[in-house]
Amino acid sequence: MRPGVLGAALLLLLVLRAAQSRRGAWPRHGAHRRYTPDWKSLDGRPLPAWYDEAKFGVFLHWGVYSVPAWGSEWFWWHWKGEGRPLYELFMKENYPPGFSYADFGPQFTATFFEPNDWADLFRAAGARYVVLTAKHHEGFTNWPSPVSWNWNSQDLGPHRDLVGELGTALRKRNIRYGLYHSLLEWFHPLYLLDKKNGFKTQYFVSSKTMPELYDLVNRYKPDLIWSDGEWECPDTYWNSTDFLAWLYNDSPVKDQVVVNDRWGQNCSCHHGGFYNCQDKYMPESLPGHKWEMCTSVDKLSWGYRRNMVMASIASEEEIISELVQAVSLGGNYLLNIGPTKDGVIVPIFQERLLAVGKWLSISGEAIYASEPWRVQSDKNTTSVWYTSKGPDVYAILLRWPEDGVLYLTSPKTTLTTKIVMLGLEGDLKWSPNPVQGLLISLPQLPLSALPVKFAWTLKLTGVK
Repeated sequence: MRPGVLGAALLLLLVLRAAQSRRGAWPRHGAHRRYTPDWKSLDGRPLPAWYDEAKFGVFLHWGVYSVPAWGSEWFWWHWKGEGRPLYELFMKENYPPGFSYADFGPQFTATFFEPNDWADLFRAAGARYVVLTAKHHEGFTNWPSPVSWNWNSQDLGPHRDLVGELGTALRKRNIRYGLYHSLLEWFHPLYLLDKKNGFKTQYFVSSKTMPELYDLVNRYKPDLIWSDGEWECPDTYWNSTDFLAWLYNDSPVKDQVVVNDRWGQNCSCHHGGFYNCQDKYMPESLPGHKWEMCTSVDKLSWGYRRNMVMASIASEEEIISELVQAVSLGGNYLLNIGPTKDGVIVPIFQERLLAVGKWLSISGEAIYASEPWRVQSDKNTTSVWYTSKGPDVYAILLRWPEDGVLYLTSPKTTLTTKIVMLGLEGDLKWSPNPVQGLLISLPQLPLSALPVKFAWTLKLTGVK
């Protein structure tokens, strides 16, 4: 380009920038839709594709509650908010008189926290995203929050930026990073003041909740914000729609960020990105909106408990069954574990995660980036769940038929129908059923010789 032409082009660019500045917005990434701070507009935002394709994630509840590691992550509330006798007795028998919840803070050390080891474990588990509790209802932040003085992981306990360290390790392995954030804090004086005022004031929101959310987004650029702690107040108290409009319009993650539905009373299962609806939610039929089942390996707690027993630990079969069912019904599956105060993921949790990863290494083709099929489970049994990907249909068998012959009522065969079991070579023999569907002769092998111990996946091509 000649110098004169270049100069004219630069002058034109400056004029255009000035005009855009007067109008208040310079277009980025082409024509970007602007969202207004109301649910009609915000709910119209398309969900970024990565989340639906990911299907499986790991949830981490880790905080000061990991120090007493007894009861649940709601330890402080059950002890001081409700005054439950068992919690008062636990403190009397194990800690000196006058011991406060704040005194647990220095004992949250994260001494053995190795973020790269955690990230390797989650990758081996087949997780495509990880959600860490940046802050639970106790208010302790796992990053150096500028509005949580002396009650954060940099000032107290680990003296480390736990959110930042884990995020760096995950992104090196191309795992998406989500942050859980509680809107409320049980015992924060400003929240208690707003509650006393019938939530007609917003001292806590303006000085604590919103500054932290903006800081988390700008500092760590999360792929997902998993909001919680919304249930006592309407979304207008939390200023949720204002924050989400900024998140979708102007934040550094506006094009890829995903959020859930916990942004105020009556938002759950109605407003937001994907729906959680409630903890451990599993619908009975295919919902009309993207959803996620969040559940925990320890059935009685989300945080680590020193006194957990095997009876409360979900089995490998239970976990994989839930994963299969959730994905068949169009959902994602977010599986929680609770690290110890030292930053250790105990062996039983590692074992469950690695079992899922081993299963996904064989059957992941039927899970990742799959879509619900025209039917989700077979009419004659709920032990077979379907997914699809393009022209292919996957039938995931949760129970092995005693005679080794699987009867499917839903697929309609064609002249080109072929059936294989993922992890095995060769086609399976099948025949049309005289009434409806087809009969499949399963491999005549001992269970120990099959590619997985549970939830065997059949790939059906050329079916309708």
